[in-house]
Amino acid sequence: MKKLYLLLLCCAPLMYSGCSKKDGGGGGVNLFTIEDDKQLGLQVKAEIASNPAEFPILDPATNASAYNYINGIRNEILNSGRVTYKDQFAWEVYIVKNDEIQNAFCTPGGYIYVYTGLIKYLDSKSALAGVMGHEIAHADKRHSTEQLTKIYGIQTLLDIVLGNDQGLLTQVASQLVALKFSRDDETEADMASVTYL
Repeated sequence: MKKLYLLLLCCAPLMYSGCSKKDGGGGGVNLFTIEDDKQLGLQVKAEIASNPAEFPILDPATNASAYNYINGIRNEILNSGRVTYKDQFAWEVYIVKNDEIQNAFCTPGGYIYVYTGLIKYLDSKSALAGVMGHEIAHADKRHSTEQLTKIYGIQTLLDIVLGNDQGLLTQVASQLVALKFSRDDETEADMASVTYL
């Protein structure tokens, strides 16, 4: 047992030497790769699409003007020259029909969900752009995978990415709507949103 403990103690610094520092200098460590973020985002997107009772997504074909409006805001943010993973993440926008919820969220890998309640509540394009910029920043700064790792642990999340835990994927998809970020992450997302605009 003592040998195992010494081996783990010696290997721990090597294990963390391959971890990436969080973009933006927040000091956190994210054990997920960019590919892991993208894969988790794709799986969460599929889970959300399979649950129309909880996430009634407006059809882009029949709601073209709403999607053109919101995609225009997204494009302005992405073309700011400040989004680190502009070309790596999907940055797809979906409108969730629920006038009771005034919220938006962005999955790892850049799938953005905006509730109709938020769109109706905000009184200007710039206000909506500020919220969308904030949510895009959470994905671009990779706050979601950092927080989910703290909640579930890296092995559990990797099991989801590998398709080994469908039940937990449902829970993670629901939790992304109300994921609580640290004060530092919220400040970083606010500051990034301002620079995007």
